[in-house]
This record gives sequence, C-alpha cells and structure tokens, in this order.
Amino acid sequence: MKFIDGGVCAAKGFAASGVHCGVRRNHSKRDLALIYSEARCAAAAVYTRNLVKGAPIAVDRANLADGYAQAVVCNSGNANTCNANGVEIAEGMCELTAKALNIDPKDVIVSSTGVIGQPMTLDPFVTGIPAAAAALGPNHGDAAEAILTTDTHAKEVAVSFELGGVECRMGGMAKGSGMIHPNMATMLVFITTDAAVSPAMLQKALSDVVDYTFNMVSVDGDTSTNDTCAVLANGMAGNLPVAEDGEDYEAFRAALYEVMRGLSREIAGDGEGATKLLECTVRGAWDLVTARVAAKAVICSSLVKAAMFGADANWGRVLCALGYCGRDIDVTKIDMDFASAAGRIAMCRSGAGVEFSEDEAKKILLEREIHIEVNLNAGEAEATAWGCDLTYDYVRINGDYRT
Repeated sequence: MKFIDGGVCAAKGFAASGVHCGVRRNHSKRDLALIYSEARCAAAAVYTRNLVKGAPIAVDRANLADGYAQAVVCNSGNANTCNANGVEIAEGMCELTAKALNIDPKDVIVSSTGVIGQPMTLDPFVTGIPAAAAALGPNHGDAAEAILTTDTHAKEVAVSFELGGVECRMGGMAKGSGMIHPNMATMLVFITTDAAVSPAMLQKALSDVVDYTFNMVSVDGDTSTNDTCAVLANGMAGNLPVAEDGEDYEAFRAALYEVMRGLSREIAGDGEGATKLLECTVRGAWDLVTARVAAKAVICSSLVKAAMFGADANWGRVLCALGYCGRDIDVTKIDMDFASAAGRIAMCRSGAGVEFSEDEAKKILLEREIHIEVNLNAGEAEATAWGCDLTYDYVRINGDYRT
C-alpha cells in the first residue's frame, strides 16, 4: 500500500468538480461539489446519531436501501436541517443531478453542511448543478474545497493497494472543523474506490473501521446533525469482487482504514481555532472498550485541551479525565508520557508524578502535533483518539458563526 495523489479522483472512472452556485454569499467561495462515477457503484454509508438530523440523511437512507449509487452532490453554506421543505429540497437536488448526469435520481447521494434552520430553496441548484456537471474532471481539489465551512484547508487522502494481484485505488475527501464529536461517522466524508466489493462487505468494512477512526475524533463535544460518511466502489479496477471474509477483504479494510485514519487526523488538527493536533494513545487496557473510552475522555477534556494550547505540562488533568471516564481503571497503575517531534518526557509512573524539567516539557508541548501516551498496565488492548487544543479563536469563531 502506498499514499498517492488524486483524492476522490484517484480511482478509475471517477470525476469531480466544485463550483460557486449561490448558496454562500461570498462569490469567491465554491459551495457545490459533485462526484460522478462512469459505472454504477456498490455504496455504503453511516450517519449521525443525533436525533436532530439534516433532511439529506432521510433521502440518502432511502436512496441507498438497495446498496448502490453513482453520484454525490453536496452543498456548503446551508445545512438543510430543521426546514419544513428540507426533504423536498434534498430530493430536488437528486433530481437535478440525475438529469444533468443522465442517471437515476435514486443513485444520487445528497449532503448539505452549514447553518442549521436557514431557509433554503432549489434556485441556486437549478443552474449550479448543470454547471458542476459540465465542469466534471480530475478536479478533486475543487470538490474538496466546495464542501468546506470554517475549515482552513481541504482534506484529502488517497492510496493504492492490491487485491488478488490487481492494483486498486481509493481516495477520500472530508470537511469538518467545528461541531465535531462523532457517534457513528463524522462531519461529511466521501470515499471512492475502483475496487470491486459487494454492498454488504462494503457496509461491513465501513461500519467496522469507523469505530477505530472517525468515532475516535472530537473537537468540541458537539455531535453534528448532518454527519455522513459514504463510500462508493465502482469495480473498474477489475479485481475479483470481494464478497466474503478473507485475505482480500482484510486488504480492502486496511486500505479503508488508512484513508479514514488520515482524514480523521486532518479533521482533528483543523479544529476551529486549533493550533495543535492532539493524539492520545491508551495502551494496557483490559478490553478495547476501556481503551477507547479512556482515550476519548482525554482528548475531550476542555482542561487538557486548554493546557495543551498553553504548552502547560499539567499532566494531572489527563489523570483526572481518565478517572471520570466511567471505566474500571486502577489509577495507581497508570504511566503517562508527553511526546512530540521535540522529544518525549515522563509525567507520571504508577499514578504518581515524577520529577521532570518544565523547560523540556514546554519545548515538547510547543510542537504542532502532541502525543499523550498512557499505559494502564492492566491488559493488552489499546486505542487512539484524536483532538485539538482549545484556543481563544474557538470562541471567536462560534460567537458569530451564524451572522
């Protein structure tokens, strides 16, 4: 497996575009993305568990009931959530996309992101979707840009890998910067591959990998109303279809993991106002659930996040988070280090502090990527979670997000 360029256009048969259609007031901002496959695709998706859901999710559940799709259309600037005509708008976007691409409306995945409860009409899409269709090509960067809201940069990952001796490719793009505390998937993520995979095995792989990647990300503890992660597999690589467990399924799952892990890190590191990516790995847990819950508790702690912003080696805040995470942890066995590109330093052993250099600790914590390494010394399970620091800018951004 190797990382390659191309994003959602890295795989054979996929094209993309990103245009400004008028949902956003700023005409310099792209606000409509389109992804299209030459061949109909096996498709799978996971969605938010927030009881308040964007209208596109209801439409996508219906459209993907047969396990197939051929295109993705997504706008930024308006979440199409809590609108009386939300489903009508989402279905209308599918209809317009289908007409522009000459495909079935049921083969369109639709998504929206932006302000909740904002009135919405189909007017921008009547001309915007045909324009996006006309612009289709290897324009993965334009598409990745068009789905952004408060993100500071586009997020893309692509890999090449082999299934049964046949080279396959997979690429993904994501948006997400605030209102990020997934409980199924994350913000908006679209992944494409030319591997041949049955809808059932595609859904199995996605549902499995999401628990190790996007469900281990948190920026601010708020679960979005529109979280969607969708994968399309068009089979154009020509491999024997992955239709059951085995070596090929594991290879496909490994590729999916690398793409989703890479996007998870990108999302966490680009949290609203963030200056640092935080990665917490909990080892030595007696079961996987404990490892996951403990790691997530650390990167969700506002006090830990604030300390990391200030490069303050306040390791007691990490132990505090572990202590309230709700799992049976023997705090007298906990070892913890802080690490970064600048080095590694021990913070505590057996639940008690050890002598350390404040200057050395600050040097380590001033880096862009910080690793919080925890060992519970109780078993063999481990898990990693990703988050970011909490800065003044987070409040500034969200203080006037709507206006």
